[in-house]
Amino acid sequence: MTVALKWEGVDLAVLSALFRCIEPAELSEFVLDQPTSAYGRRLWFLYEWLTGTELPVPDLGKAVAVEAVDQNLQFALTEGELSSRHKVVDNLPGTPAFCPLVRRSETLVRFTSSEVFSEARDIIGRAHPDIIQRAGAFLLLADSRATFQIEGERPSADRLRRWGYAIRDSGETDLSVEELLRLQKLIIGDDRFVRPGLRDAGGFVGLHDRQTQTPIPDHVSARPDDLDGLVQGVIDFVDRTVNRRTDAVVAAAAAAFGFVYIHPFEDGNGRIHRWLLHHVLAVAGLTPRGVIFPVSHVILRRLEEYKQVLESYSRPLLPLIEWEETEDHNVRVTNRTVDYYRYFDATSHAEFLFSCVVETIRKDLPDEVAYLEAFDTFAHKLQRTVDMPPRMVDLLARFLEQNGGTLSKRAVSKEFANLRADEVAEIEALYASTLGSTGDGGRGDRV
Repeated sequence: MTVALKWEGVDLAVLSALFRCIEPAELSEFVLDQPTSAYGRRLWFLYEWLTGTELPVPDLGKAVAVEAVDQNLQFALTEGELSSRHKVVDNLPGTPAFCPLVRRSETLVRFTSSEVFSEARDIIGRAHPDIIQRAGAFLLLADSRATFQIEGERPSADRLRRWGYAIRDSGETDLSVEELLRLQKLIIGDDRFVRPGLRDAGGFVGLHDRQTQTPIPDHVSARPDDLDGLVQGVIDFVDRTVNRRTDAVVAAAAAAFGFVYIHPFEDGNGRIHRWLLHHVLAVAGLTPRGVIFPVSHVILRRLEEYKQVLESYSRPLLPLIEWEETEDHNVRVTNRTVDYYRYFDATSHAEFLFSCVVETIRKDLPDEVAYLEAFDTFAHKLQRTVDMPPRMVDLLARFLEQNGGTLSKRAVSKEFANLRADEVAEIEALYASTLGSTGDGGRGDRV
């Protein structure tokens, strides 16, 4: 265990399993034999932290404090709390109820040392406030639509708008069980066929056999008896990582992916999981005022990669979960599984989320700003050719976007039949020099 701590970092799931098997007297003897050993003290602290049971070892006297988590190997709190008993700084990002850890991989070191959030502030600072306001509105709508599309749903405009408001306001309210229940209600809408609140039965993600209806899980959710503690653990994890400081993107990934693995609700877990990403980034102050990073929009573009990240943990976990089929063709877990949901390695999840955030800052945000600036130039110069109300300018731009920069025969013969041939040619040339030069610019989502 000391060798593992030195070279591999803390693995709470493994330590929790070992501490249930090891004789407390054996560990006590080890600590007493070398009371000032950094690794011995860390094991002593982690034993009592994980089990809630004190070893028969007296409080340590004077000694230089060591951190529970080696920050050269894993991300941890920068403002930990000293345990005077062990002379160990508790810099674990969570509590015993929920504490995923993230390795300090080369990819994450590169991301966390970049100035990507400064880049976002620079883009916003250079643009006119009206442009940023309109860009923010579009990116919000794009993210709201995408999070439903990921689930294969096409919600009504009203439902889409209400969920967009929830994303916009993420970070404004303290995270709590009540807030999660409110979000679930927003998502479900009609709850006649879905039980709101925490599950009181098993859950899984997957299929049923067509003939026998036997469950074929891709992922088995946490046991219902464990949900209260796990959900509160996620809430405390978010509060602890924000207030005691750790990398916000890393914390957002660990909390949000942990939530979706727990799968505490019958429905709405995926959308709340992605809302949590926005919430943590907003609470940490990384989200610029008036703009959200459309992470769901990027996830939708990279859906297969997103699924692979989810399955990178859930699929290897399946053989460790014992379950039986219930009368209503659900699953009932029969072994102890709670540690699988509260202690897992979230490194690949953090790497994926960071790459998505970077993509929103370096592609989606500047593309949208460029598109709106080009649109304003197009609309302004268009007035020199033909006086047209804003509604018709919008329609004209959409027709040009749909047809690769030229007006279709239908548009020329119907909506814009009053345009002369020379005016059409001039408008198409104007489009090519403005909107046509902005690349995609999110146009596919607008049409």
